[in-house]
Amino acid sequence: MASSTEQHDPQEVTIRSGRVRLEGHLGIPFSPLGVVVFAHGSGSGRFSPRNNFVARYLQQGRVATLLLDLLTPDEAEDRRKVFDIDLLADRVLVAKGWLGQGDRTKGLGIGYFGASTGAGAALQAAARDPSSVHAIVSRGGRPDLAEAHLPSVTAPTLLIVGGDDEPVIEMNRAAYRLLACPKRLVIVPGASHLFEEPGTLEQVAEHALDWFQQHVHPAAHGSTGAQTKEPLR
Repeated sequence: MASSTEQHDPQEVTIRSGRVRLEGHLGIPFSPLGVVVFAHGSGSGRFSPRNNFVARYLQQGRVATLLLDLLTPDEAEDRRKVFDIDLLADRVLVAKGWLGQGDRTKGLGIGYFGASTGAGAALQAAARDPSSVHAIVSRGGRPDLAEAHLPSVTAPTLLIVGGDDEPVIEMNRAAYRLLACPKRLVIVPGASHLFEEPGTLEQVAEHALDWFQQHVHPAAHGSTGAQTKEPLR
């Protein structure tokens, strides 16, 4: 379970990239170990109830979180942009750069939490610019959307898939084979793609917190010697 720590209400933030303004929520617990950027799935954003649940859980375990709309409201209406993994990865990198310059977040190790199509964007971003990226977690992810980039990912990567999400299980098994970084594949029994079944999202949050606590702190990244683990079934 997550430890009990001092909590603060998330702060509304705006990240500017050229003419684009991206809205987000930054939650920073007391003495954070690192900070995690959430890359949401198609049609989702910073108000995603599932990602907010996971974010609160991470904050209780001393991991800061940034839930960000990777698309502007106008862009989100364009289905081509919703599935434009290159664009979404660009925006993840914008968020990473912003965190690296923030008074409260610079110097923190960075992690990515990607859901569905957002996992493809997070993995591509991590491959394109691995600096300061210490851990990745994918929930019901589509890592196949970043297939060409997977062998270049260096950050320890945890793939979490629902046991009843058969097509996505196979996509993640294929991605697992392509990843050359420290890695783990966890299949949550009885869970569908959205982890709506009782207790399943809690399992996602627990696995994610454990992974980020192990890897996202810069000192831990350099000293733990994380090992590849075989998939859990």
